[in-house]
Amino acid sequence: MEGLVGDGIIEGQVRGLQEMVNGGAYCVDVITQTSAVKQALSGVEDALMESHLGTCVIHQIKNGKEAKAREEILKVYRLKRK
Repeated sequence: MEGLVGDGIIEGQVRGLQEMVNGGAYCVDVITQTSAVKQALSGVEDALMESHLGTCVIHQIKNGKEAKAREEILKVYRLKRK
């Protein structure tokens, strides 16, 4: 995750996408770039959710906050399905 966010990879992809749109790039090329941006964001999302479920939610369960943990698991599940 750090490599995607910390090194500005996604930022660069979005900047490139903006330049393509502003420069009137060929539609298929723009669609290809949007797909790459979506894949990169999905990777960050997956890493964040995995980390949250593996740390924060486990911590909540261990500290007797099962209802909060359950709510968050369901929220993450619903968000990922969108």
